[in-house]
Formats: sequence, structure tokens, C-alpha cells
Amino acid sequence: MDRLLMILVAVCLGMSPVAARAQSALPTTIKKTMQESRIPQNSVSIYIHRIGEPGPRLAWLDDVPRNPASTIKLLTTFAALELLGPDFTWKTEVYTQAAPEHETLNGNLYLKGYGDPYLVSEQFWRLLREVRYRGLKRINGDLVLDDTYFETEAVDPGGFDGQPHRSYNVAPSAFMLNFQSVNFLFRPGPDNQSVQIVADPDPGLQIVNRLKVGKGGCRNWKSRVHMDVANGKDDVIRFSGRYDRACGDKSMYRVVTDSGQYIRGVFRSLWQELGGRFEGRLLKAPVPGSANLYFQKTSQPLPEIIRSINKYSNNVMTRQLLLTLAAERGGVPGTTEKGVAVIREWLAGRGLDDPGLVLDNGAGLSRETRISSQHMGRLLLAAYSSPRMPELMASLPIVGTDGTLATRFADSPATGRVHAKTGLLDDVRGLAGYVLDQHQQRWVVVILHNHASAPHRAGERLQSAVLSWIFSQASLESGLE
Repeated sequence: MDRLLMILVAVCLGMSPVAARAQSALPTTIKKTMQESRIPQNSVSIYIHRIGEPGPRLAWLDDVPRNPASTIKLLTTFAALELLGPDFTWKTEVYTQAAPEHETLNGNLYLKGYGDPYLVSEQFWRLLREVRYRGLKRINGDLVLDDTYFETEAVDPGGFDGQPHRSYNVAPSAFMLNFQSVNFLFRPGPDNQSVQIVADPDPGLQIVNRLKVGKGGCRNWKSRVHMDVANGKDDVIRFSGRYDRACGDKSMYRVVTDSGQYIRGVFRSLWQELGGRFEGRLLKAPVPGSANLYFQKTSQPLPEIIRSINKYSNNVMTRQLLLTLAAERGGVPGTTEKGVAVIREWLAGRGLDDPGLVLDNGAGLSRETRISSQHMGRLLLAAYSSPRMPELMASLPIVGTDGTLATRFADSPATGRVHAKTGLLDDVRGLAGYVLDQHQQRWVVVILHNHASAPHRAGERLQSAVLSWIFSQASLESGLE
């Protein structure tokens, strides 16, 4: 009788193991959370599938294409792992047309980029150090940049959200240095009456500091610091507003110059630190056929790049990855259109295509991208059985541990047991990944929420309720065994 009673209760709660395998109604606990949070039921799609079972446990509006925000990075990174392989690396090449004599190059120095998504100051410094230690000190010519591996695409940096100086809005490039960003470091002066501002790296900026020191708290400190970019002969960056002493040392990444000026400025600064001399211009042109390879640097391997993309939801790196797929599999120059075509062809070959998919830039920083929770779930199931599963799984944020999930659901059974990609835009919240229940069974979970309530606390409560439901399923089954 006890077993029968438990089954009857489970059916009433919408949690029966047998019924749930074809369940299309919302479980009571999830429905209650949505009602309390004023989330319309038609604004959410949910797909839950325990790996190894023939069908999903819960499929709520799972065939409705919705904006997935950054969860679409799962598609781009999974495709890259299968199409490029886990040993794939990017190269950056240095060319000269004549050998240096007495540490002097009488001619141009050529840099050719192949889309390295993580060419940051430390990596660029190592490249220049190798060039310097190979016997080159003075460059009596120009720095010539070859970025023809990708096609230059017209992008309005403020077109998405009106924030043209934010790093995530930078246009991709075959030679992308530091995401074209300057890290402005703020530090209270020794007299506590002033604020010091330092640019790192400094591409040759003039900083006008009109910040006033305040005595308040530090919450939302960036909203009180105003930055104005005045483009002229030399870039002038003006800071005004208030910086409170309680903030201590803070940093703020912003894009303040065009890519050419930025690369020349950073190159010149680092080259001088290494004891070199350069006063030339930066030009853009293909490497001449008569040039000779002087040095070649390779990037981190693809799995490490994907880890940065998914753990921290890096949009620029994802767009670089899509263009790399385009160039490697669709032909040079890489374009967004080619990259989308490459992924669609791969999906079709894997039997994973879906007519509802709208793939824009591969990163999710888009109002046009669409995918259904069922399609995302199918991708995750395919990834789990793929040889590339370990690399993809290791790239995902872990609940209560790291990445974009470091502080999410920290006091729940999900801590340390959920590897998932998150997504967040105005009116959009998503979560897609894998859950390991308390009985070591793995589940695929996809939650796509498109509504004004999504970015707020209500969206988090819904995701928490869905994860709790998965763990309650596992507990119930254990009690029935």
C-alpha cells in the first residue's frame, strides 16, 4: 500500500517516472513558481531528458523557436570541436622582405593574423620578445598588418545596445589584439583627495582626469564615473563624475580607439619596453609574395579557447571562432555567412538540422537568433555521445563554483552538479546543459525564457524550480525502487 500511495502522490504532483517520459504539462511545483513570479506559461520552453531514456521527461512548448541569448554558444563551440578537432590552434606570423643587418630592419615589418581569439598583451609580448631576441632592434619602416584571413564586415559597435565603447561590441578581425580594449585602472591617491587613472595597455592616450573623490559606498561605482571620447589627432579620454574612496582599486575595460591606432600604439609601447625602436605608421595590406617568414606563434589549443568562451560567455571570441570555421571549412576570407553555412551543413550531416533555427553571429548577442529547447536538447544529447564530450563539458560553468554560475543556486542540491551555459539579454534568459543527480544519473536540461520577467529575480526562481524538479524526480525514483 505504501508503494501504491507514493505512486498516486507522484501522479498528482506530475512526477511519475512513467508518465513523465511523455509529460507535456507543467509539473505543479514549476507551475506554482511561474504563477507566484507572474511568468506567463507561454513565455517559457523547457526540455528535460535523462540520458539513456528514449524520450524527454518534460517537454513544455519545446518546439517553439525562442531567443536563446548566449546559450547558442553551445552550438558554435560543439561544431568547432567536431569540425576543427581538439588539437586545432591559430597562428600569428611575422614577415620581413629583407634580413635585419646590425639589428636594423630597413623596410617594413609585416604581421599576419589568422583570427586568434585570445591574442592578449601577454601573448603579443611573447611574440615580440621572440622577434626582438632573433636580432631585430630598430625598424626603419612601417608596421603592415595583414588581416585578410577574415573579410572586414561593416559593424556598428553601438547598433546592438547603444554602447559602442563596450568590449563585447567590438567587430571581429583576423588580427584581434586584446579585444581592442583598454583597461582603465582607478586608484585613490595617497592623499585620499584625488584619483589616479592608468591605461593598460596604453596605445598613446591623453587622459583628462576630472573625477572628484567621494565618501560614499562603492556599489554601482561605474554608474558614477563618466567617460567621454574625443577623437582628434591624439585620442583624448575625459573622465568626470565621482569615485568613492571606499572603492579602493578598480578597473574598467573600454574600447576607445580604432583598431589600427590601437595596434600601433600597443606595438610601439611593448617594443620600446623590449629595447626596440619604432616610429613608423601602421598600414593594412596583404603580405607580399616576396616576404620571408621571420617568426610564427601558435595560440592556445581550441579546448582552452572554448573554455574561456563558455565559462565567461565571451562574445568576441565566439564570433572569431565562427569566422575561423568559415575560413577553415568554407574558404578564405572567412565571413559570417560562410560560418553559418558551415554549421548548417554540419548539422544536416549529423541529422541535427531544424527549420526553426536562426543563427546570426554564433554568439547570442543578437535579437534575431532563434532555437527551440528541443533542438538545443538534441544537440546536448548528441554532444554527450560525441568523442568531444569531455572538452565541451569541461568548458561549461559549474553551479556554485565558477564562470557565470559561480554564485548561482549556491545553496541548492545543484551546487557542483550542474554544468550549463547561461544566457542573458533584455527580456531573455536561458540555461542549457547537464545535471548530475544524487544517484549519478546525468540529465539534459534546457530552459528558454523570453519575457520581461526573464532577466530579473523571477527568471532565476524559475530556473531554480526546474533544477529542483529534476532532483525531486531522482529522489522519487529512489524511493520507489
